[in-house]
Amino acid sequence: MFKDTELTAYLAAEGYEDQLAQELGDFDMRYERLFVVEGPPRDAHWAANIWLDPRVIEISSIGEGNKALRAIQRNWAHYPVAAHGRARLLEEKLPRVSTSKLWEFPLELPSSPMGSWCLLDKQHILASPHGSRPFPHGEVHFIEDHMSPPNRAYLKLWEALTLLGERPGPGQTCLDLGASPGGWTWVLQQLGASVISVDKAPLHERIARMPRIDFRQESAFGLEPESVGPVDWLFCDIACYPERLLKLVQRWVESGLCPRFVCTLKFQGEADYSIAEQFVALPGARLLHLHQNKHELTLFLMPPAQ
Repeated sequence: MFKDTELTAYLAAEGYEDQLAQELGDFDMRYERLFVVEGPPRDAHWAANIWLDPRVIEISSIGEGNKALRAIQRNWAHYPVAAHGRARLLEEKLPRVSTSKLWEFPLELPSSPMGSWCLLDKQHILASPHGSRPFPHGEVHFIEDHMSPPNRAYLKLWEALTLLGERPGPGQTCLDLGASPGGWTWVLQQLGASVISVDKAPLHERIARMPRIDFRQESAFGLEPESVGPVDWLFCDIACYPERLLKLVQRWVESGLCPRFVCTLKFQGEADYSIAEQFVALPGARLLHLHQNKHELTLFLMPPAQ
């Protein structure tokens, strides 16, 4: 069973197993949301977490399994696949890892690796010492603010900025396209940035009254970059077809007026997901499915590290 073979395992975002299967193409084994593929890791937009450097460990007892996992590292999140009773007994012997811990935003990414494991059968553990995201199953859960933001879209941006490991701050200017009712504008303002919010629909009155917010009631698609001038960040959570978003992003990239982008690609119905590759072709681009995303992906477009 996968002896002496380089492996990568991809955990699909819940409910988007078909999208990940289509993206991966050939895979060697599938265990519900978990796809095991021979070979080095590759980009997988619809993966909630990518298990890096996984290995198959043969065990004869629960104690042996516990010892083997602890010898690799401390923090392990169990993804149930098979031999559930035996897996629960093994999980109880490992240091407890909460899969529903609530984090306060803003936060820095945890520095300790988060491993993932499952029992493939009674005698074999698939164990990955670290993944593409340092949270159990790639999911980060926040202490929510039920009073200040006008909707729950802010959680998406909290997660995006957390995974990015970079966020706007005082002295920076953000452009928020399709801002109404103002959930993302609220996040950016709270971080200390100045925000140019653009939408044909008005902001929530409470958000519009906040300092450092310049609201422009017009179409984000009709906005010419030169009419705004240089900004540090462009954010966009507009409900539109990805093709239209691509043209908007390309126009701003070509203008050279903004170095950092965080945008949401929203798909509808039986979508053609191949357009994702056109976004990935943009310099410095990454596409991820966030835990807070629905039928959508989040685009990160960042300048190269200095």
